[in-house]
Amino acid sequence: MLNLADFLDRNSGLFPSQAAIVHGERRLTYGELRTAAQGVAAGLQRIGIVPGDKVALSCPNVPEFAIAYYGILMAGAVVVPLNILLKPGEIAYHLTDSEAGAYLCYEGLPELPMAAMAAEAFKQVAGCGTLVVMPAGGRARAEGLAGLTTLAEFTTGAGAPSTSRAMRPDDTAVILYTSGTTGPAKGAELTHANMAMNALVTALLFKLSWSDVNLLALPLFHSFGQTCQLNASVIVGATMVMLPRFDPEAALRLMVDEKVSVFAGVPTMHIGLIGAAERLSELGGRVRDALRLAVSGGASLPLEVLAAFDRTFGVPMLEGYGLSEVSPVATFNHPDRTRRPGTVGQAIAGTEVRVVDLDGRPLPAGAEGEVEIRGHNVMKGYYRRPEATADVMRDGWFRTGDIGRMTEDGYLAIVDRLKDMVIRG
Repeated sequence: MLNLADFLDRNSGLFPSQAAIVHGERRLTYGELRTAAQGVAAGLQRIGIVPGDKVALSCPNVPEFAIAYYGILMAGAVVVPLNILLKPGEIAYHLTDSEAGAYLCYEGLPELPMAAMAAEAFKQVAGCGTLVVMPAGGRARAEGLAGLTTLAEFTTGAGAPSTSRAMRPDDTAVILYTSGTTGPAKGAELTHANMAMNALVTALLFKLSWSDVNLLALPLFHSFGQTCQLNASVIVGATMVMLPRFDPEAALRLMVDEKVSVFAGVPTMHIGLIGAAERLSELGGRVRDALRLAVSGGASLPLEVLAAFDRTFGVPMLEGYGLSEVSPVATFNHPDRTRRPGTVGQAIAGTEVRVVDLDGRPLPAGAEGEVEIRGHNVMKGYYRRPEATADVMRDGWFRTGDIGRMTEDGYLAIVDRLKDMVIRG
């Protein structure tokens, strides 16, 4: 039996006083994080949420994300993390499509009134029983939202579970929505085994330990931040410094003040940090005191950016590749092997990656074709979309829609998309 939240249970016992989350002046230990998550689990159980039910979550990178995320898992329910920039109509679509039985939403900020948008969306949805508002700064300021349940009210009372509800490894833990290239957004069903194994392998690749400090600047509703930072950190008991909105100079100051040892981001974040370090050279130099690992993913990293980051911060930038449908990591430039700039590394442990022609036949090294992935990281399927699932699965291999080429020794380079995607809005 396996529940992704088991790792929080374990480390709250091993490191109860270890700092789990840092956000501004707030500090939560692993013991406090688990207790808060237990309250959410108890609240969900009181409103009738049972194992397998879907619970949507809209929250930026603040402690409430982790509290709600692990609380939902502890109750045996399925987390449906939503992009915090979705409009009411889009939120309503996701709530309906996922068949959410409850919706936990952060109150938001003046420039991003998330709770107000959630309430508007909630009126459009039949069957999503409870909207829980998680107030910013610990105070309920949900004016105009009379009758909704706040987090404090929701978690008050006895009956919190002592341990996470036991689940089967192939039970769904998370549904991550990915728009892909065509049609409406589809929910990738990722199991407890998918998510746990991918986070475990990531923790090993990053050589994470309880003494690491991880800056969480990637949005946690996305698979990259969720697996490679949140879950991987909780697995080892590392400290997570949360940054709700990425600002290069603010990130640089946090890296110095909190002695950040691990940073993961997308190329635009790395470019921003390099520029900030040039403007604030003293801070840039002090980042080197603690930083030991930098990771890039989400998009192709220009070689000149990789070289500039190496020079600026004195640590090697390691690039990887993945998709939401594979939990998300599939390949990585392993730190104990030769780094190959211009590639996204080799297949991670327990997975296979190959390049094939249009008929699914493996191609020789150097030839360009579609990238396919097989292993413990591949999703169960798209929620309630068997035809869409069949379109991307072939004999156990997930068809990525990305064009790549492989070297003789297994390093993958991504060169194109099989289908062009038009992003509007």
